[in-house]
Amino acid sequence: MFPDHLSVREWRDVDLAILRDEIVPAGMPALLRGLAARWPAVQADDPAAYLRTLDNGQQQSVIVAPPDVGGRFGYVPDMSRLNFESRTTSVTAVLDRLEIAAAEDSPSAFAAQAIPVDTVLPGFSEANPMPLAPTAAPRIWIGNRVAVATHHDLNSNIAVAMAGRRRFTLFPPEQVGNLYIGPFEFTPAGTPISLADPEAPDFARFPRFADALAAAQTAELEPGDALYIPYMWWHHVRSLDPISILVNYWWTETPPPQPGLGPFDAMMHALLAFEGLPREQRDAWSAMFSHFVFHADGPPAEHVPVARRGLQGTISADAKTRLRRQIGQLLSR
Repeated sequence: MFPDHLSVREWRDVDLAILRDEIVPAGMPALLRGLAARWPAVQADDPAAYLRTLDNGQQQSVIVAPPDVGGRFGYVPDMSRLNFESRTTSVTAVLDRLEIAAAEDSPSAFAAQAIPVDTVLPGFSEANPMPLAPTAAPRIWIGNRVAVATHHDLNSNIAVAMAGRRRFTLFPPEQVGNLYIGPFEFTPAGTPISLADPEAPDFARFPRFADALAAAQTAELEPGDALYIPYMWWHHVRSLDPISILVNYWWTETPPPQPGLGPFDAMMHALLAFEGLPREQRDAWSAMFSHFVFHADGPPAEHVPVARRGLQGTISADAKTRLRRQIGQLLSR
């Protein structure tokens, strides 16, 4: 049996300075108790009715899965297709359907995911501010008792429970080898997911998942609580109530990469470049990447005069432009 999960460290009265100076540098999740407790959306007697007053009726994608999937969106058992279908409707219609489903013994799973708040619910951001993520555009997630499979985001994230409780199970990035990640090209929502289920672990099929669970942290959010999820931390999310509403804020401290030149793109290129190489050659390149790309041994060119460090030093804007052009020419051959 795997050990009990560690609980995510709890914080109270967090402001932007504490987030930037203490929480983010620690590189660990943080449960921000009561961060949004004063939001009108949280204090409303009927949060669904509150959202209806703001809904401008724009159509959004909603995913629906049959009752037998237990609210877990993902693949059918043989992975030949996804286990849900998509529909288009309004926020108000989703809330109406969730209220009907709440009275059913075995309802279908419904989820409207990552809806842009400022586009669909004008006025929400002004009435319910998030000072810890001043540059982030909020998105809202509405559903019943559903589970989002373990995945990660290429952003930092603050997730606020507006209505209903949510349980997060989080895994540090270095646990990727124990999470049994599914396809890159065929995903439920654009990002690869773990095929192992933290709620019903199958150690016969996924034996290393026990090590991932031993390193996991969990947090259960009540309405008004928030969770800081560091960049690329894997997380599984379970909504615990018939109507669950979450607002999240994604941001990154670095400028967005040019199309096709982000870290994930580089990894896809590397998969092609190193495919078929024997183990000893892969090990050699692993050492090169560790030293020159990830600076495992410190700055790799301190022994070289600054003027001659080139790509091993600080790359100028002009040099970056030339390098991108060269990469583009190589890839177009």
